[in-house]
Amino acid sequence: MFVRLFLAWGAVVAASIAPVLAHHSSIAEYDPTQPVKVTGVVTRVEWTNPHIWFYVDVKDEKGVVANWGFSGAPPGLLQRRGVSRTSLKPGDVVVVEGFRARDGSTNASGGNVTFSDGRRVFTASSEDAALQNRER
Repeated sequence: MFVRLFLAWGAVVAASIAPVLAHHSSIAEYDPTQPVKVTGVVTRVEWTNPHIWFYVDVKDEKGVVANWGFSGAPPGLLQRRGVSRTSLKPGDVVVVEGFRARDGSTNASGGNVTFSDGRRVFTASSEDAALQNRER
């Protein structure tokens, strides 16, 4: 009886810890010494937990297009900041500032997003906000 109770308790503890361990620190994935600032057209927005992702087609000096993926904060946090599911849409022309992925890919943490009409939103997590402020 005691062994079953102990095993059941262990399973509950393990199940409750797993989501915490699965979350990664943005500093582990993105390099604060590699700021990026790109201009392009939003191609896709994934408004899902645990972080939104949005993708931007960016043309380099030679006209070659690369699709950049930006990781943002959780949807609930963005909504509390006033950033809704429809704030960022495919076709929007944006300037995105963030930090490049440590693996050197065209992924980055989303940060300040400035629209062609001058509107600005902050899409990153609170952890990234501290990095953004440190860079200024």
